[in-house]
Amino acid sequence: VYNYMMLGLALTGIVAYVVGTTPALYLPIFGSPLKWVVMLAPLAFVFFFSFRIQAMSTSTAQLTFWAFCAVMGLSMASIFLAFTGASIARVFFITAGMFGAASLYGYTTKADLTKMGSFLFMGLIGIVIASLVNIFLASSALSFAISVIGVLLFTGLTAYDTQRIKSMYYAIGQYGGMMGKAAIMGALTLYLDFINLFTFLLQFMGDRR
Repeated sequence: VYNYMMLGLALTGIVAYVVGTTPALYLPIFGSPLKWVVMLAPLAFVFFFSFRIQAMSTSTAQLTFWAFCAVMGLSMASIFLAFTGASIARVFFITAGMFGAASLYGYTTKADLTKMGSFLFMGLIGIVIASLVNIFLASSALSFAISVIGVLLFTGLTAYDTQRIKSMYYAIGQYGGMMGKAAIMGALTLYLDFINLFTFLLQFMGDRR
């Protein structure tokens, strides 16, 4: 799970950096309506992946995961236009530290984090609704509050998801053929936790250009 996740993050980072620092690549994308396709494509991938994972072979699931990570890189290239490279690097390492600590806690704790699941899911819905409302309000105070709550929410989700993935592995351990796809789905879950944690931290810790 961690190997897939780290390789996926590396692919996303490389694509985002190359596109975000190459005017010949980012101008045709972010200077036209194509930017909406690029920004919404990762969401379409997640829905497709979630609904079709059971019908896919392990190799197809792997290819879909790598394609998703590359498309996410295209979508995230805009951060190199909005934030300084130094602050992006700084926030990335802070995110890695927070994610690592939360995931380690989720992996090693004896406490049952299942009860946190519904609370975190409701918080996630609240964040989405607040973010949509703030598109029209454009409130800097609300944006800051959303970022802070988002960081707390995805730190909790990282611990919860790690424990859930560990439990899932024990549950399906006797079905060898399912382990490959389970690893990819687990990697996608933790990858999304990391990306969202990084994005929220960047919103209030990043230095804008």
